Amino acid sequence: MKDLVVELSTVADGSMLNRHNDKDPAVIQNRQVFLNKYRIEMDQTVRLHVNMLVRATIEHEQDYTRYREVTQTDASHGMYNDETVVGDAIVTRETYLALMLPIADCVGATFYDPIQKVIMLSHLGRHSLEQEGAIKSIEFLTSHYDSNPADILVWLTPAPGKDVYPIWKLDNKGMKEVTFEQLDAAGILAEHITDNPADSTKDSNYFSYSEFLKGNRDEDGDHAMVAMMR
Repeated sequence: MKDLVVELSTVADGSMLNRHNDKDPAVIQNRQVFLNKYRIEMDQTVRLHVNMLVRATIEHEQDYTRYREVTQTDASHGMYNDETVVGDAIVTRETYLALMLPIADCVGATFYDPIQKVIMLSHLGRHSLEQEGAIKSIEFLTSHYDSNPADILVWLTPAPGKDVYPIWKLDNKGMKEVTFEQLDAAGILAEHITDNPADSTKDSNYFSYSEFLKGNRDEDGDHAMVAMMR
């Protein structure tokens, strides 16, 4: 699709996030090289920072469906430091403004409405999915941008399988299983979904934070989804 870029990094591109240092020069370099492959500049990119460690365990936040529109004034936020957008999704109408989400073990979802010309990048982790985050992402597009769910195209990142990471509050279903159910309930057409079916806990091409914590991976890190309208 010539008017849209949706890409996903791999371990070979290096980590797109250092959980302990937002100014890690190696990560910044990895981002630059990865984005440049698709003719995207760091200074035209906005990073979504979910910040679950603080929100869930320290602040005990109750809302994991926080969405924000970004514009060119937000360009470069979070790409070189921690001055970034914290929440669960970012959305824009602007062309040549890239949205970036570092991720490991949750579902990243790009939603694109080619009719209304709006793009949204959502983080669909356990907390978000328990609050119907995929449905609410679509509802945000319909209520704020007059999107018709039947027009929306969707891209999904790899995610852990339910045998490794079940969502116990949702009948022990897997993240991707729940995501598909919620997209269907929101009116998304199955043929409009492009899924990367890889299991991030088993496929070494993608980072897995949970496997790192278990000692099954040598490197902590995140791959990243990036999306931009041209």
